[in-house]
Amino acid sequence: MKGLIVLLISLAKAAKLGKLFLTGGTMLLSVFVYSWVFGWPYAVGFVALILVHEMGHFIAARRRGLDVGAPTFIPFVGAWIQLKEMPHDAETEAFVGISGPIAGSIAAVLVYLAARYTGSQLLLALSYAGFFLNLFNLIPLHPFDGGRITSVVSPKIWLVGVPILVALFLWRPSPLLVLVALLAAPKVWEVIRGQHDSNAAYYQTPAATRASYAAQYLGLVIALAIMSFEVYSQLHPAREL
Repeated sequence: MKGLIVLLISLAKAAKLGKLFLTGGTMLLSVFVYSWVFGWPYAVGFVALILVHEMGHFIAARRRGLDVGAPTFIPFVGAWIQLKEMPHDAETEAFVGISGPIAGSIAAVLVYLAARYTGSQLLLALSYAGFFLNLFNLIPLHPFDGGRITSVVSPKIWLVGVPILVALFLWRPSPLLVLVALLAAPKVWEVIRGQHDSNAAYYQTPAATRASYAAQYLGLVIALAIMSFEVYSQLHPAREL
């Protein structure tokens, strides 16, 4: 019996180490790949900013008692945390969804302040990446964080994300945007057909809560848009309008 207990404990520790190696290994892989394009210093900072964003989701999910896996990274795609237990309502989904951009935005602000203090162009470029990526993630469409946040207000807002995604693709064609469109299509189709109404209990939220998330969402979008433009102007002063 004692031997069995020791074996179970050892397996549990091995499982935890496996998760740690998965996160650490995929992070190192991402740093290595990004370094080929941007150099080591930028790659390390960029991956660190993504990690902060994902840890915002991770901590929020744990606070709501959800079973969640450690972050996994894929170069040029980003990272995600695996929710082994889905949120029980739209408010919980929005809480987990908005925590990532909030954490990521705070990290970008700190990097920006460090850039202004030191005069480092590297830190300034990293802060721009942080601001822009968090803004990009707020597109009101699943599987973006913006889609998870706006779902608590109304799933119909996802329809606004469709022309935004199309405009982005026309501006900067990318296979990643095509992948996002394919992932978003089922959710958009549900809204078009009104199928989300059959799960009304999931989206039932007090008006004050919906207003709170709407204000937080709009505040983040406006702040990140302003900072993205401001930092871009500092990085490319000749292109400033």
